[in-house]
Amino acid sequence: MEGLYLVTDRELCGGRSIEWVVSRAVSGGVRYVQLREKDTSTRAFIDLAKRVKEILLPLDIPLIINDRVDVALAAGADGVHVGQDDMPYETARRILGPSFLIGLSVETWEDVVSAQDLDVDYLGVSPVFETPTKTDTKGMWGLEGLARIRAYSRHPLVGIGGLNAANAEAVVLAGADCLAVVSAICADADPFRAARDLDEIIRGALRKRPVRPAGAR
Repeated sequence: MEGLYLVTDRELCGGRSIEWVVSRAVSGGVRYVQLREKDTSTRAFIDLAKRVKEILLPLDIPLIINDRVDVALAAGADGVHVGQDDMPYETARRILGPSFLIGLSVETWEDVVSAQDLDVDYLGVSPVFETPTKTDTKGMWGLEGLARIRAYSRHPLVGIGGLNAANAEAVVLAGADCLAVVSAICADADPFRAARDLDEIIRGALRKRPVRPAGAR
């Protein structure tokens, strides 16, 4: 699991539809899309997810739903992302089955250790840097914290929180396999260009990074 990962934010899209922003962003290089809808009804969330799924399916880009296992199932999504206060990973895996993509947020070192024996598809390192889009966190990891997780964890790492073109290379070199961004694409006047520029930086940084040991996922 590598590349650019978009997490949507309706307010940051500035009146533009989420479908339009997603379509432009995946054209620019986004490889994973997570729909995050905190204040939308279940029915509206499912309808939106189905519309976004139609955009992503021909491109073989996974649709991941934030928090809501029920919405992920109803919309035919490919994955779900859960936090430490959401449905427990083990319960989500039992409901969704072995082929469903499940990501898990880690906010403390204890979270990282507890996740080591779980068959999660990736860890969301949250947040790497301070960010106004996520305020319910327990502090930021920074580059040193990210590198510490990379040295310990067997899982792919998705960095999120305050990531943009200025720090993307450093975050990948510190150990992130994927960079999840919100405002860097959703708030940009040109989501296509923003995604293209970030994708180029990420791919370049991944080429510079040492090959991971055999057995790493």
